[in-house]
Amino acid sequence: MRYVFSNLGQGLRRNLSMHLAVILTLFVSLTLVGAGVLVKQQADKAADQWGNELQITAYLCRDDDPSSNCLGAVNPAEKKALTKVVEQNPEVESYYFESQATAYDKAQELFDPKLFDGDTPVLRPGDFRESLWITLKDPDEYQGISSAVVGLDGVASLEDQRNIVQPILRSMRVMQIASLGTAAFLVLAALLLVANTIRLAAFARRKEIAIMRLVGASTLYIALPFLLEALFTAMMGVLLAGGALAAGMWFGVHQRLEDFLGFIPWIGLDDFVYAAVVVGVLGPVLTLVPTLLLTRKYLKV
Repeated sequence: MRYVFSNLGQGLRRNLSMHLAVILTLFVSLTLVGAGVLVKQQADKAADQWGNELQITAYLCRDDDPSSNCLGAVNPAEKKALTKVVEQNPEVESYYFESQATAYDKAQELFDPKLFDGDTPVLRPGDFRESLWITLKDPDEYQGISSAVVGLDGVASLEDQRNIVQPILRSMRVMQIASLGTAAFLVLAALLLVANTIRLAAFARRKEIAIMRLVGASTLYIALPFLLEALFTAMMGVLLAGGALAAGMWFGVHQRLEDFLGFIPWIGLDDFVYAAVVVGVLGPVLTLVPTLLLTRKYLKV
């Protein structure tokens, strides 16, 4: 192991500029991959809160509802009639009911907690409507179900969630594609840099490698310094990318966007941990796998 770590230090010093190039390329590419993962999770949160581009929402009547179509809270018979209309409509892919309690829980995540505290809170569970979320088969075919639902007993209003969600999700999708597409090109550049680094390192150690072959050194023993170099560069890239993502989450999301756009459910610690795990796994894979393949070619062991 003394020989292995000695060669590791020599290899890092000998090809310092190449290793720095690999680390910086990995840093940028892994950061973009992590950003793409976070944007996807943000889009999922927005879709969970407001629905997706294929959803329309029918809000049902509640007690003392101001809607002119409501004479009181929706009753089981009215819900059954509404369900029958939705199930028989060919434009509908699926549907589900959301209770007042669920709507109240969503509101607590978005609005100021002071609105829900105290003996006389501003907002109570009864202030929210039960709703029916309808997923369409085709986003352009909705007139049939809309006309069938509007005016039914127990239905206060019908809202097209696509008017709210579509621009947001479309922007997030563009950001995700751009970040992952750029990351793909940088990953290719990182792989080429890894290949060049291994080739130069093998050429610099060709005499040592020839001697080790003659004395019967194992494949793993000869390749281990190269693998450790690849692992070192990968871990440095992962740490830098993780730090960049953490800084973006803290200074960008939590200290800026959450205050400025508080009505949007933003990603949190769990989402960051998931993105960090993806980056932490991808980094070593991008360096160790090509190193294992290329050492057999360049070292001929």
